[in-house]
Amino acid sequence: MTNDIIDLAARVGRALQDKGLLLATAESCTGGGVAQAITEIAGSTGWFDCGFVTYSNASKTELLDVSAALIAQLGTVSEEVAAAMAQGALANSNAHVALSTTGIAGPTGAVPGKPVGTVCFGWTRGEHTHTERLVFTGDRQSVREQTVIHSLQGLLRFIE
Repeated sequence: MTNDIIDLAARVGRALQDKGLLLATAESCTGGGVAQAITEIAGSTGWFDCGFVTYSNASKTELLDVSAALIAQLGTVSEEVAAAMAQGALANSNAHVALSTTGIAGPTGAVPGKPVGTVCFGWTRGEHTHTERLVFTGDRQSVREQTVIHSLQGLLRFIE
């Protein structure tokens, strides 16, 4: 874990603490990388509630209440599924805000219209949900690292 990611996680922690917010994460392609970055910060228990690592479609449905029909219709890597994952993390935790990541880190898994490096993000708080879809370049580790960074940067923007 790079110092840049740890510094970013610390900034997220200060912002959440300043606003009195608890965070939950719902991760697929990052495999818990966002939660790992957050828990590197001493005192994160004050602003981090829990993290869901839902790698399989079944776990997204069972743990986060993501509709199996939605996954079948749009695929796991879609902004709609990212939104549902974040909303599910919020509904199944004590958190006030949640973020999600779902994507194709590679080196395989590409499908038409979704090349390796495609990642969808979700951030939710109350009735407000924001999603994004980006395509990162690089190997599996690089895609996952860029995803952790972007999810934390996006959370900062979302809660400001």
